[in-house]
Amino acid sequence: MTTFVQPVDVVIDTGALVPVARRSPGVVAVVGDADGATAPVSTPLVITGHADAIALFGKAGAATPLSRSLDLVLAQDPRPSKIYGVRTPAAGNYAAALTGLEAADDVTFVCLAGETNVGSATDGATPATGLRALAEHVETLSAAGNRRLAVAMIDPATAPSATYVDTVLAANSYGALRSATGRMVLVAARGATTDETADPNPVADAAAAVMGAIAGLAPAAGVVLERVRGLTMPITQQYAPSEVTGLAGQGVIPLVDPALGPGTGLFLGDGGTFSSDPARTYVDICRVLDDVEFRLRAGLAGDASITKAGLTSVRVRVEGILGPLQLGEVIDDFSVTIPLLAILALPESARTAAEEAQVVTARRTRQVSVLIGITYGPAVHRLNVTLAARR
Repeated sequence: MTTFVQPVDVVIDTGALVPVARRSPGVVAVVGDADGATAPVSTPLVITGHADAIALFGKAGAATPLSRSLDLVLAQDPRPSKIYGVRTPAAGNYAAALTGLEAADDVTFVCLAGETNVGSATDGATPATGLRALAEHVETLSAAGNRRLAVAMIDPATAPSATYVDTVLAANSYGALRSATGRMVLVAARGATTDETADPNPVADAAAAVMGAIAGLAPAAGVVLERVRGLTMPITQQYAPSEVTGLAGQGVIPLVDPALGPGTGLFLGDGGTFSSDPARTYVDICRVLDDVEFRLRAGLAGDASITKAGLTSVRVRVEGILGPLQLGEVIDDFSVTIPLLAILALPESARTAAEEAQVVTARRTRQVSVLIGITYGPAVHRLNVTLAARR
């Protein structure tokens, strides 16, 4: 019998099929007091429903500040992709609980359950308190590469006044929370409650509700007029148009019940961050940049030699990461420039002394610069329409 010998040998290389790590952009954590709960302190625990919140963070089946805030996150539709609860070791000891949250590197949003006290900054060995502890946490973790956004609320019990906006945003009040890097989302929901029929009305954690509503959206989604569920605002406490404009103009997101929407309900009246950085003044910009950065860091991890072929593979990998975002209309355009690759594309005999020195330096230090530019087309927040009447 004659044996047929195949003239071609094929070797299958699956090296390029290794999945790229991705961090879900909608992972939230609520840190708060839960005295008498069974959950270990300063330990992030995943919550999937009300039963989990009560079992882990309730007190003998009764609600606690932490479980109530978790319920408001769970009430949002769509929900965040993952929800953590973290119990403080003692009432108001947020610094210790936030330290326990640092290792949960998939978290993208953090809030403090029902907290409205601005608190004080870290002073030597004395840790920060109140919302300042939250602000310091997200700033420190973000600077270390683990990007997070804080969501805080202005005290819903603050009474209406002619100087309401200026008073709550004063430097010695919530103005102290303004972030230099766009890491703070500040919510205003005067009179927010979970039950208008009760006397007194229980104060609702608007920060937790808003955090859950935003985290349930895609990073590039505009958040203006997104629905926030689980709480109401008595009509006597709702913001006047001038207050909405004043708050939004300062980077605060007021909750509103606009006549433009069908039925009644609370919606996000703006989409800004409480930031002093003019490049990071909107929530969607911060979320998209954080998401793109993580995709690049995860997708470019691995071996790449400092050769023409090696750096070409790097460029192709970047294009493979950003291309789908462009097709999905998350970004409008992008460019990838690797200056050293242009030099390596030249024959050695055609390189100048300066160019050859760049190659030598890169190979000695094992560092290569990659310049990536993206064009982001943000969501429309306001249309300026001119209506011209004719006859």
